[in-house]
Amino acid sequence: MQSKAATVEQYLAELPDDRRAIVEPIRQVFLKNLSGGYEEGMQYGMIGYYVPHTLYPAGYHCDPKQPLPFACIASQKNYLSLYLMCVYDEGELGTWFREAWAKTGKKLDMGKSCVRFKRLDDLPLDVVAEALRRMPAPKWIAHYEASILSRSALRKKTATKKTAPRQAGAKPDRSQPVKKVNRAAKSAKPSRKSR
Repeated sequence: MQSKAATVEQYLAELPDDRRAIVEPIRQVFLKNLSGGYEEGMQYGMIGYYVPHTLYPAGYHCDPKQPLPFACIASQKNYLSLYLMCVYDEGELGTWFREAWAKTGKKLDMGKSCVRFKRLDDLPLDVVAEALRRMPAPKWIAHYEASILSRSALRKKTATKKTAPRQAGAKPDRSQPVKKVNRAAKSAKPSRKSR
């Protein structure tokens, strides 16, 4: 559920009291544990933490007008969510995050793009804080660029496979017209006159 609030203060003011009581302590964890280089503001209708254009002029590859997103806090219709971009892959930080969360005994409800929760007690805030500390802005930029390059290489590899010569047993390339062969003429016996 995206908010139309222009500032974080407006976003917080729009929240029901029970949701604000959950979001504000999480926001404080972000503000205390993010290293220099990140800024807080509204991004995609949520409280966002991002690398500003002054530090990373290229911006977000999906929308270069947007600063490079790092994390968000959102109040959705049926739950709250944290978007922690640095823990989604199966890299070192993602693995650490899942293992550290599991050690707390709290259930991790993690989708493709967010950690969902309903109460503040559902979050191990110390694990969230440590994940934030482990990814300073310069490290996030390097991680992001490596991820983009590997995706680009994968796309090129996939495109090359599509144009590679046909292997035995592979399906034919239907983009080229099929050459028709007159099988009757091919199997006919030569006449005596042509011998």
